[in-house]
Amino acid sequence: MKILFNEFLFLFNKRQERSIRILRKFLLLLLVLVCLYTVLFHFVMLHEDRQFSWITGLYWTLTVMSTLGFGDITFSTDLGKVFSIVVLLSGIIFLLTMLPFVFIQFIYLPWLESQRASIAPRELPATTERHVILTGYDPICVNLMELLKQYRYDHVLIEPDIRKAVELHDLGYPVLVGEPDDPATYRSGRVEKAALVFANIDDMVNTNIAFTVREITREIPIVASADLDDSVNILELAGSSHVFQFKKMLGHSMARRVLGTSTKANVIGNIDSLLIAEASAMKTSLEGKNLEQAELRQRFGITVVGVWERGRLHMPRAETVITPSSLLLLAGSAEQLRDYDEHFSRDRDPVTRVLILGGGRVGCAAAQILDERGIDYRIIEKKPALVKDEHYVQGSAADINTLKTAGIGLAQAVLVTTHDDPTNIYLSIYCRKLRPDIRIISRANHDRNVAQLHSAGADLVLSYGSMAANMIVNLLMPGEHLMIAEGLYVFRVDVHSSLVGKRLNESLIRRDTGCNVIAVNNKGDMIANPDPSFRFAKGHELILIGTHDAERRFFASYSEKS
Repeated sequence: MKILFNEFLFLFNKRQERSIRILRKFLLLLLVLVCLYTVLFHFVMLHEDRQFSWITGLYWTLTVMSTLGFGDITFSTDLGKVFSIVVLLSGIIFLLTMLPFVFIQFIYLPWLESQRASIAPRELPATTERHVILTGYDPICVNLMELLKQYRYDHVLIEPDIRKAVELHDLGYPVLVGEPDDPATYRSGRVEKAALVFANIDDMVNTNIAFTVREITREIPIVASADLDDSVNILELAGSSHVFQFKKMLGHSMARRVLGTSTKANVIGNIDSLLIAEASAMKTSLEGKNLEQAELRQRFGITVVGVWERGRLHMPRAETVITPSSLLLLAGSAEQLRDYDEHFSRDRDPVTRVLILGGGRVGCAAAQILDERGIDYRIIEKKPALVKDEHYVQGSAADINTLKTAGIGLAQAVLVTTHDDPTNIYLSIYCRKLRPDIRIISRANHDRNVAQLHSAGADLVLSYGSMAANMIVNLLMPGEHLMIAEGLYVFRVDVHSSLVGKRLNESLIRRDTGCNVIAVNNKGDMIANPDPSFRFAKGHELILIGTHDAERRFFASYSEKS
């Protein structure tokens, strides 16, 4: 009954008036034909000296037009037979062909579309608060929604296209149907109670979004993405709280991962006074030793929280051997890292050349950092219009002659920066085949391709979506979450009630979750790399490091925060 009632209400929907008018006209034409054939039936029967009732005439007309043709009433003359053929053919055309088409086209399909559209809401409940409003479905939003779900932040994606909104809803994403530049959309999305708005379409639309939201509320933070340098100031003037050029930042990050002229620890992140740094073991006294023999904790107070080996992250164990290709992830204070640098830092052979495959925004941003560091580089760019100066080599990076012209034989590192993941996989395989010893740092646009890029030969893969999403999460939870490298995270939580009074080595956090405690914050006093005998107390805050899966296991085991 409920379904029938909804269908009845649908027929009186104002948006369906045009469809109803068309159907009404067609049914009227069909009724005129039936009446006309019923009248003619009587005249033809009188011509044959037979007479039937009007009900019989209507009965004959409907049976012939519907092609049932019971055969109980037939004509004997040629005129009657011709009339029967005309009625039969018109019935096939109007009753069996056009009527179903008109009904499906103007009634059923609009009704079905309306039913599907009702799945995606146009307004959030009045009780919604502390949620994140996103615009622009892309890898950044996909990664951000996964993180927001993990950290239990309500969120909604604004999508103007109803069909796409339904598709996204079917994929499990929370969607709000509405135009991203319409104030009514944000009022329906309860923007005045939101925790953050993320504008992520293009520079002009993002400006409009920021200006629109600012007309409704002055307090809610607005994060906007920008492609052009000139757009940054405009977006800020429009009301954006934070403006990020994510592609430019990705290029800078890729360039900084090219170890330049020393083995000094390269700081890549921090939580309060705890610093996370990368350090190459190449040409140091650490080569060939395992972590227990290296005694980094005893000598400098720092902890090795991870070891990268050609793109594979190994969680540290006492027996883990340090090789020339090892990249150590270190956690410690600024003073501890300085002590490490003083002991192990030494000049290395100067970098001969870095190749950048792709001259887009990411590649140009990487070149800017390399230029500042005095590292020679060549950008291989296929499009002649993007070739600017002597640092560019015009041609395809898949062409061995182009790579030789750019100096792949002399290069120490390759940055693969194109926006197409299959192309990046192909180029990583090709460069690894040409130079097995070269360091390959690649960009990934979709997280699903990170593993393939590592398998293709990339030593390090930086995900565009993950990098941007983590930056936004850091704004929501300042100092609580930090992505160190693809798939490796540092995060902070209050000590769980079940851990209070236990020593670190008794907690079994590492065994049960895969996360390592790298620091404890005791009311502002940061205790880096606590001793295994350290005892947890109420009020302590734990700083942990682990993979994405390990982090999820930790929250599943210690979801309550005391």
